[in-house]
Amino acid sequence: MHTTLHPLLAQGADGATAISAPGRAPLNFAGLRALVAETTARLNALGLGRNDRVAIVLPNGPEMATCFVACASAVASAPLNPAYRADEFDFYLSDLGAKALIVERGSPSPAIEVAARHGVRVIDLVVADGAPAGRFTLEPREPYAGAAAALPGAAQADDLSMLLHTSGTTSRPKIVPLSQKNLAASAQHIARTLQFTPADCGLNIMPLFHIHGLIAGVLAPLSAGSQVFCTPGFNALKFFAWMDEARPTWYTAVPTMHQTILARADKNRDVIARHPLRFIRSSSSSIPPQVIAEIEQTFGCPLIEAYGMTEATHQMASNPLPPGVRKPGTVGVAAGPEIAIMGDDGTLLPRGATGEIVIRGPNVTAGYENNPKANAEAFRDGWFRTGDQGVMDADGYLSITGRLKEIINRGGEKVSPREVDEILMDHPAVAQVVTFGMPHAKLGEEVAAVVVLREGQAATERELQQFVAARAADFKVPKKILFMDEIPKGATGKLQRIGLAAKLGLTG
Repeated sequence: MHTTLHPLLAQGADGATAISAPGRAPLNFAGLRALVAETTARLNALGLGRNDRVAIVLPNGPEMATCFVACASAVASAPLNPAYRADEFDFYLSDLGAKALIVERGSPSPAIEVAARHGVRVIDLVVADGAPAGRFTLEPREPYAGAAAALPGAAQADDLSMLLHTSGTTSRPKIVPLSQKNLAASAQHIARTLQFTPADCGLNIMPLFHIHGLIAGVLAPLSAGSQVFCTPGFNALKFFAWMDEARPTWYTAVPTMHQTILARADKNRDVIARHPLRFIRSSSSSIPPQVIAEIEQTFGCPLIEAYGMTEATHQMASNPLPPGVRKPGTVGVAAGPEIAIMGDDGTLLPRGATGEIVIRGPNVTAGYENNPKANAEAFRDGWFRTGDQGVMDADGYLSITGRLKEIINRGGEKVSPREVDEILMDHPAVAQVVTFGMPHAKLGEEVAAVVVLREGQAATERELQQFVAARAADFKVPKKILFMDEIPKGATGKLQRIGLAAKLGLTG
């Protein structure tokens, strides 16, 4: 196993395409490696070296992909969501202790004004007319007359490579520091799981400020010498046109994206037939088995569900590719770190027992930054506690039964929202669903759900409640079902159960 990014980026043949994008000339691996070397030298000349924190606020696309890879190879990269508002940038830039901010030339981002207020240097990313996808230069807005970087050159195994914040749905977001060896290990785990070769091309629709897109969408395929086609972000109306242009062999997405693609697939069967995929990958939240079956039937290829989180530099478990056995409803077998199930008292439980999923391995963060309380809670006997509840079967396949914090406590009765999701998904009129807890004066919490109906289908709240009641105990039946045109989602397209009741004004 390589422990730094440089040997991983050396895998692709010089003339092979590394980065492509809609309507752009491609960038080959020789060009990518030259770009990484030039960017390292440029950052070093600007006084930025190993472990120095550089925030990146760029739109999705090839330059975001290559800027991340180049920065992660030389400094501590900190990709931020370009959709943040000024007060959010204020929090993140100060919390990170960023020394510099990279934005595209002409960017109207509020991050620029916030950076100036914090004394953070702003560096423009400049793309020359006609440049291949991902090719850029860095130009500081103010001339730099200081010393060169104290620690120049390529980052080493234990150097900080990336900083991301947890989503902070229940508390202040925590900084997750990830080292070179964390990133290198995860990229290699994913490349091995998905059996990437130089013949592969991934159609990236994931946001590139999030661990899923950065590691599974970009770094893992590049580490195997395969191509990444970088889109401006998920757009259901353009997905099949991009498929025609990219001729991909695979793509990865979150379940809500898969369901949106599926809704448009019937009208694009010719595109699907022209470009048969080797596999489709799903991660970041659970995908109902019903949707897996529909996707596999529509695209004629396996859907591989994986399990990841920021603290593990993304992938922890994955269903295997054929001829390995896929078990829909599970997130597969350990695919990188060791995985165990831990009881409340810290003992490791046998197969078939339900408890907290814990992990340890080379892709797992050493701990949250400046947060001894969170670290004391998150680590136990060398294992990282994921906060997910799960069970491992006799074959080592892991099923997640819920986020411990998402389990609904209805007057002492514990309800897994995922279980209710899967029951409702069996109703012929239901396209999407998210079950969550809403406040209740006497019970503490009550079960609620948001449902999106299939086009042209109808169902009432009472009908769906009766449907659940016929298949589950009464206490699991949603007391409230809201019908909406789309499921409320977070910035990365993930369903967010925690805080959803308040967001929807359900106060009990």
